[in-house]
Amino acid sequence: MTEALRSVLLAERNPQEREELAGMIRKEIDCVVYEAGSPTEALEILANETVCVLIVGLFPPDHDETILLKKVLKQHSQVLVIPVVPLGDQKAIVEALKIGAFSYLNHPYNNTEGVIAVARALYFYDLLIHQEKRGPKIRKTDGFYGMIGNSPKMRTVYELIEKVAEDGLSNVLILGESGTGKELVARAIHAHSQRRLKNFVPVNCAAIPDDLLESELFGHRKGAFTGAFQSKIGRIQYADGGTLFLDEIGDMPPALQAKLLRVVQEKSFVPVGGLEQVPVDVRIIAATHRDLEALIAEGRFREDLYYRLSVVPLNLPPLRERKDDIPLLVEKFVQIFNRNRQYRLRGFEPAALAALLEYPWPGNVRELENLVQRLVVLHGGGSIGVAELPDKYAPPRQAAALLAAQATTAVPAFAFGPEGIDFDGLVHDFEDRLILHALHLTSGNKKEAARLLRLNRTTLLEKMKKKGLQYT
Repeated sequence: MTEALRSVLLAERNPQEREELAGMIRKEIDCVVYEAGSPTEALEILANETVCVLIVGLFPPDHDETILLKKVLKQHSQVLVIPVVPLGDQKAIVEALKIGAFSYLNHPYNNTEGVIAVARALYFYDLLIHQEKRGPKIRKTDGFYGMIGNSPKMRTVYELIEKVAEDGLSNVLILGESGTGKELVARAIHAHSQRRLKNFVPVNCAAIPDDLLESELFGHRKGAFTGAFQSKIGRIQYADGGTLFLDEIGDMPPALQAKLLRVVQEKSFVPVGGLEQVPVDVRIIAATHRDLEALIAEGRFREDLYYRLSVVPLNLPPLRERKDDIPLLVEKFVQIFNRNRQYRLRGFEPAALAALLEYPWPGNVRELENLVQRLVVLHGGGSIGVAELPDKYAPPRQAAALLAAQATTAVPAFAFGPEGIDFDGLVHDFEDRLILHALHLTSGNKKEAARLLRLNRTTLLEKMKKKGLQYT
């Protein structure tokens, strides 16, 4: 039997759809992709290869693919299964998740969503199956346990993380806007603590349907509900001895808040359909972008749970309050997204970095990361100037400066004499001053100057040559 640490099996009868999705997964993710055109072929691959993730169609219950799904969940429990269900078939989704599927995809395929689902599944597989062998995924060489920044506010965050991690017992509540890196902070606390040899288990409370979240957290016993063909360990139990990260805790239903409170207080829980208490030693790190105190006032969040979770509150600054870190973040993201690419981005020009410093970043670090990735894809092999930035990131100061330039380069005061005025001379002089001012604003960058003047670059160069203009 061959060993493949990161591998995906795509069981799909339609060869065109199978090849398209498999090709995109191979392109975007560092993993082996096996292809099967039938459930029988899929079972042969499962018997001879180590498979981490299985993608399989789930259509009417009498189809062989449904039988394959149940066999895999029963005989290959380490495989994370992603069934493909007809678009809009909510019943199929609920049934698949109830019997143990990791997540699901809709058919017809959206290949981008397929790649994202596989990446998440492989990450979760690494976390639960290979964590002790591979060690923490976050390395201090990537910054402070994966976080990048040296601004005063981030240094304060690092110091607090180290103090909280040393304690190892107290629950932590991470507060901050979306995209500020709350999960990275939670991972840093875990990786710096004595619990680092045990599992770090993340749960996004907003991403799992309310009727499935209880089973995901607490697990269930066989026969607890329709479709519960086997017992399932919940994520709280997976985190025993380690850290449970509850992201978007403000979206947890009130009924589950009461059950979670019991875990915090009693250090035990009862699985769905079970009778006996299961002891558990777990540190809870919760995070939210919501105002929990406002939710308490509205009766949507338990006050007693809030105080149990926020023993140590930790506030993350938004990116607009630590803009000194933007050059470091950009450099790191360029390095990350340049990996394994034939055409690599050379970097950002000073004017482009200055533009990014002026932008307010409502999406925080996640928005900056997405922007850099997009630019690496679109402009690999070159460098990023202001002209390559999407319109909303264009520097407002340069636009304002151009308006000011237009005002200061207006036609000078003049008077009509008996002989009239030299119209062509005034227009010629006005163009000279406007071109030179645009070149001054862009530090001599002719391409950017042409953009400010709304001219083609070749047109600007022809005008400068004809007029004998030079900028030094």
